[in-house]
Amino acid sequence: MAIESDSIIDYLSLARELEKPVREAGQAILDIYYQGSAVQIKDDGSPVTKADLASEAILLPAISVAAPSIQIVSEENATSHGLAVTDRFFLVDPLDGTKEFLKADNKGAFTVNIGLVEGGMPVMGIVYAPALDRLFFGAWESGAFEMFGNVCRKIEVRKPPAEGWTAVASASHRDKATNDWLQAQGIGNTIAIGSSLKFCLIAAGEADAYPRYGPTMEWDTAAADAILRAAGGRVLTADGQVLGYGKPGYRNTSFFAYGSGSPSLLQKQVPYDH
Repeated sequence: MAIESDSIIDYLSLARELEKPVREAGQAILDIYYQGSAVQIKDDGSPVTKADLASEAILLPAISVAAPSIQIVSEENATSHGLAVTDRFFLVDPLDGTKEFLKADNKGAFTVNIGLVEGGMPVMGIVYAPALDRLFFGAWESGAFEMFGNVCRKIEVRKPPAEGWTAVASASHRDKATNDWLQAQGIGNTIAIGSSLKFCLIAAGEADAYPRYGPTMEWDTAAADAILRAAGGRVLTADGQVLGYGKPGYRNTSFFAYGSGSPSLLQKQVPYDH
């Protein structure tokens, strides 16, 4: 199935078509993970490893075959960051959670991310955590799903339990603003985890909210954002607008992701001066 840029897309079928290369990229990452990987520092100060590049080398050709006319913006392809934004484009993070990958702490909180954006909104996403063998995918108007091994199940956000909300927060980038927000909401239960798994845990009904004050890029969030929305959740900016894509430099502002709870909880914001 080759998709042209102006075609009507079966988003869910596209996600399933990309499952094979995503798993292959995940296996390439694991091979390097267990061997140990040297790290280089990019111009923006972030780390890149052989695993990032090995994953990208698998993903980009596969996406180009599946959708040859749709633009691809990938974290490790700096040239793509300067491309003019089109109505429909992929956002790819070959290894999300590089810092977690480098920790080699056996938590496996790193992922392979492919998101499709259309009209400024994420409409399809696939996220694979190879060390955990958890694969999430979802599409606009088609729902969200998780594959664990060969078992596929539909996932949905949960109604927050009576005993209180559980928030997910960054394991490597948690800051004072996040802690202040959690305190302001009266949320005591937190899960510290890296990568786009934070969105996926909300989508799977394992958590309820994810506040993010620190900087992120659109390729960090698009795939899992699409999955969360397909599962019934939402992602809002600090001023209550739906988080959009194709912004200048592909940079996100602070945002708040949540499941089926009341968005009024997210109105008690903590000032952010970064």
